[in-house]
Amino acid sequence: MKRLVLAAFCASISFTPIAQAETAVPPSPNVLTFGIVPQQSASRLARMWGPLLGELSERTGVTFRFKTTKDIPSFEACLAAGAYDVAYMNPMHYTIFAEESAYRAVARQSQKRLKGVIVARKGADLDQLQGLDGAKVAFPSPGAFGASILTRATLNDRDIVFEPAYVKSHDSVYRAVAAGLMPAGGGVTRTFNAVAPEIRAQLEVVYETEGFTPHAIAVHDDVGSAFSGEIQDALMAIAAEKPELVKGVGMKGFETAQDADWDDVRALGMSRDETGISQAGDAVCPSD
Repeated sequence: MKRLVLAAFCASISFTPIAQAETAVPPSPNVLTFGIVPQQSASRLARMWGPLLGELSERTGVTFRFKTTKDIPSFEACLAAGAYDVAYMNPMHYTIFAEESAYRAVARQSQKRLKGVIVARKGADLDQLQGLDGAKVAFPSPGAFGASILTRATLNDRDIVFEPAYVKSHDSVYRAVAAGLMPAGGGVTRTFNAVAPEIRAQLEVVYETEGFTPHAIAVHDDVGSAFSGEIQDALMAIAAEKPELVKGVGMKGFETAQDADWDDVRALGMSRDETGISQAGDAVCPSD
């Protein structure tokens, strides 16, 4: 598999299995990278995903190494390079990188439709969003599906002229709006609910978009279909037997996924240029 040099900004935590699962047939080498889209800080994502990846390592007999990047465009550049063995990516990422970089979905959040939200400080009078006309609005990155693509489309559909300010993460959006630096920003329900309570207490959701199939957990073709099945089975077993680990990453559960699940996103008919998803950048991606 293509690998680049590990960057200083890429968070890296290894989780070594306690006991090898009897049915697992580990690939070689016995370390796989698991990339997480950086909707929140690297340290927070590591705390959230660490226990789940540790359990996945134990059940498969393979060490899953947590990886993320400093921002979403850098993560997109790593997906374009096929730099992760497994990755948790947004719906638009999946439709693009399934085709360009040979990722195949194995799981997604159960009982979930992904919706973008526009948040503002509590008590703000935006008059059906028209109050944002001429304003600077915060978004995590151009290619953040719910938080940026869907919310920007909402404003465009209403002929609201705005200046996008890309602040790297969902948490940064919420903090910027709470601090009064910008009147509103784009996010998604899951990250809004997960933001620090003292920040969330200052904000309110003023608009919610239509729902779409949520983020994918996808495996690179180089991992092999047989072990991809092992990963899928292990994720389903964890969701059934240790649901607290899934709740720890902000989800109610997992369900098996297939490529056609994201046809609703493809039906939006957006060109790659329209999505704003990065094809390159200053990202230096993980290696084994």
